[in-house]
Amino acid sequence: MKPLSLLIEILIILGVMIRNIEAEKHNKKQKERNVTTQVSVNEVKRFLSHILERRKLIKVIYQRENALGKKKIQRKLRIRGIQNKDLSKRNKNHLRKQAKKNFTDEGDQLFKMGIKILQQSKSQKQKAEAYVFFAKAANMGNLKAMEKMADALLFGNFGMQNITAAIQLYESLAKEGSYKAQNALGFLSSYGIGMEYNQAKALIYYTFGSAGGSMMSQMILGYRYLSGINVLQNCEVALNHYKKVADYIADKLEKSESIPVEKVRLTERPENLSSNSEILDWDIYQYYKFLAERGDVQIQVSLGQLHLIGRKGLDQDYYKALYYFLKAAKAGSANAMAFIGKMYLEGNAAAPQNNATAFKYFSMAASKGNAIGLHGLGLLYFYGKGVPVLYKGVCELGHWAEKFLTAYFAYKDGDIDSSLVQYALLAEMGYEVAQSNSAFILESKKVKILEKEKMYPMALLLWNRAAIQGNAFARVKIGDYHYYGYGTKKDYQTAATHYSIAADKYHSAQAMFNLAYMYEHGLGIAKDIHLARRLYDMAAQTSPDAHIPVFFALMKLETVHLLQDILFFKQFTMCWKWMKLDNTLGPYWDLFVIGLIVAVLIFLLRNRYG
Repeated sequence: MKPLSLLIEILIILGVMIRNIEAEKHNKKQKERNVTTQVSVNEVKRFLSHILERRKLIKVIYQRENALGKKKIQRKLRIRGIQNKDLSKRNKNHLRKQAKKNFTDEGDQLFKMGIKILQQSKSQKQKAEAYVFFAKAANMGNLKAMEKMADALLFGNFGMQNITAAIQLYESLAKEGSYKAQNALGFLSSYGIGMEYNQAKALIYYTFGSAGGSMMSQMILGYRYLSGINVLQNCEVALNHYKKVADYIADKLEKSESIPVEKVRLTERPENLSSNSEILDWDIYQYYKFLAERGDVQIQVSLGQLHLIGRKGLDQDYYKALYYFLKAAKAGSANAMAFIGKMYLEGNAAAPQNNATAFKYFSMAASKGNAIGLHGLGLLYFYGKGVPVLYKGVCELGHWAEKFLTAYFAYKDGDIDSSLVQYALLAEMGYEVAQSNSAFILESKKVKILEKEKMYPMALLLWNRAAIQGNAFARVKIGDYHYYGYGTKKDYQTAATHYSIAADKYHSAQAMFNLAYMYEHGLGIAKDIHLARRLYDMAAQTSPDAHIPVFFALMKLETVHLLQDILFFKQFTMCWKWMKLDNTLGPYWDLFVIGLIVAVLIFLLRNRYG
């Protein structure tokens, strides 16, 4: 029998049974009605009279109590009315709260969706879609979404930079206690971008931001107290701020499973060792050894890793691991350098524990931007293994350093304002490279978010901060700014001081050349031809690029010096009388001689390169 027909039959049977039950109930009720009608008329009368007497009594009582309790009843009614009003208000408040909660929940969901899209997106177009959700969530009052939108408007994410709108959002968020907004307003005040240039106000914002939990504010204050920027220099206070940031970063590092390893895609390198096979075939291993010996750097690193941890059927062999890593490191592999550092940091039979050697190789890898090298270097600094605990170096490993990449691409794409804001924030946190980059962008005068008259003074400030951190080029730049009067008054003496520092401490060829010129002409320092000549020679020895400008400078110096000797020294007086150059060539004979020398030089150069 089919299931459908069976179901129909069951329903028919149930219907019949229900009708029978209802019929039986109806008959029973009818019988009860018949019995009731047989009650005697006398009993009905007695029942009715009893009810009437009771009603009369109630009426009398009611009349008495009505006069006495009228006011009381009215008062009760008023109380009930007030209670009803209160209840109505409570209901309305409850509805409002519920609506607000629903509104808030919807905003939270939109924010979470935006974050999910942002994390999973690969293209810029997909990431831009996330900000549509952030905008909707921000419109519903979601504070985190508002922070995201404010950051996007400040840094110019996806071409939507609007400093004024960003400030309005940050100010609104700051009133709500947002530490990110406090930090941003401090940053904008410190540069005078869209706001009044006010370092005192910036310091207040940073202080509130750090108190609220902003690691950026902590780092900025650490740098300011370390360098004495608008505060009294205090290494202990700086250390306290840097330690908080370092602890935060260390906690992030500890939560990661292990030191990050480069992930090579199989589609990019078919013969990569990361095959699915658990055991490496002996013939294939021999083939990889052959490739490694022939100089395949990637294979060298891969074999080094396999021997280091003992995978794919290969025994753990520290000597072979170190052998392959050293070969790859010699060829310039940053990964290999980092793994050598790791081996010396942990210590083993082939590479005994040695913090100094670990530091050496981690530094080499880190200088190439290698993540493993940066991580290892950070651990050495954090725990003070072979190096002083310099928390600042650890702090610079924070996730905010990712802005270096976005800032660079923004500059490359011609979005100068966006690039400047990102570099400037990193500069405020103490990154020397960001300070130099920000100054370089400012002096190009292509920035639109800052008044032109503020660009050179701000660039000078940033060059100075970079110079203090050891940037030789920045030190020369400070000399140039004082020499030409960019962003400050002309001051040859100060310019010479900075050139001297760059020349003596950093062996800058440009600084040597500039200083030689100043000694030659006595600008800001006592004139000294011999010292000028010596500095020109040193510049040429220091940098091959200085050879040509030094050659012309020396030729000019020697020519002028020779003419001065001829004119002013007595031993040449008789020669001048004998030659009678004034009578022969006229009063401007010296210019004629200089022109002749230049013509000879041009002729010689043409013959040399012709």
